[in-house]
Amino acid sequence: MTVVRRKDDMDRLLAGLGVANGDIQALRYARSAWSKNTRRALRSDLRIFGKWCAGQGLRVLPTQAETVVRFVESAARDKAPATVRRYVASIGALHRAAGYANPNDAELVKLALQHMRHRKDCRQRQALGLTWEMRERMIAAAGDRPTDLRDRALLTVAYDAMLRCSELVALEVADLSEAADGSATLLVRRSKTDQTGEGTEVYLTPHAVKLLREWLGRSRIRDGKIFRSIRPNGLLGHSLDVSQVSRIFKEMARKAGFGNAVVDGLSGHSARVGAAQNMIASDMGLAAVMQAGRWKTAAMVLRYGERLLARRGGKARFARLGANQHTSG
Repeated sequence: MTVVRRKDDMDRLLAGLGVANGDIQALRYARSAWSKNTRRALRSDLRIFGKWCAGQGLRVLPTQAETVVRFVESAARDKAPATVRRYVASIGALHRAAGYANPNDAELVKLALQHMRHRKDCRQRQALGLTWEMRERMIAAAGDRPTDLRDRALLTVAYDAMLRCSELVALEVADLSEAADGSATLLVRRSKTDQTGEGTEVYLTPHAVKLLREWLGRSRIRDGKIFRSIRPNGLLGHSLDVSQVSRIFKEMARKAGFGNAVVDGLSGHSARVGAAQNMIASDMGLAAVMQAGRWKTAAMVLRYGERLLARRGGKARFARLGANQHTSG
């Protein structure tokens, strides 16, 4: 398959938003120091902010604190507080990179963000856990096209290794080390909790290795990125964009017959969440789940498993004990 390389469209986006050539040059220089995920998030957030500014006839860069306040008020109507805060942080990062004063330092912006938190429920919506049972049903429903082989392998590796989207799409053939029993380890070179790139090894079951080998064999990938985009004409891309992981999981769930509520609830992190929930349900213990998912703190693990843990907590056990005592009495 022929590899097609994608171009970074940040410069075109900036130019289309009316950003001066000098500022585009400054941002181009700053981008070289940002991680790939940071560049992707900034590009996405800038597109949203830029579209809003264009509709209001306002300037994107440099912008005023009052503009950011109006943007916060508008975005908060249908976006989660955490999402709006990320937009605002991206606006600030772009201004600093271009050498402008950060409009977010103004007290007006800080007050607008506080007001948003008071108005809206600050609890973030959790991605639906893509559990073992769901995974097996989705794998069974997939076909035998190259995209199906890729998607089956993608889902299985994401679940087995409990990978974040960015870790999943960054995997390369050289990162795979197979063992005599059919299992393998994958080297995760860099992650959210390992920005220095020390890397860590994660485990793959023989079943995951089998599906991975089926995909690599059909696609004739010998080196470079494991998971890649496939165009309608069959041409193989250089890599798979992180935003496509969620789309793939949703499409697999739809083919497997899951309803809209399930499909809409899935995200690129759902396999990671579901694997953590399955481990908690199997009484693997908090330390084991944290080690498998490479979490530095227990906060997210407890969040993912809070419903299961609530049913097993001291109060629940006490209530069941009381019911038993009532029955025996």
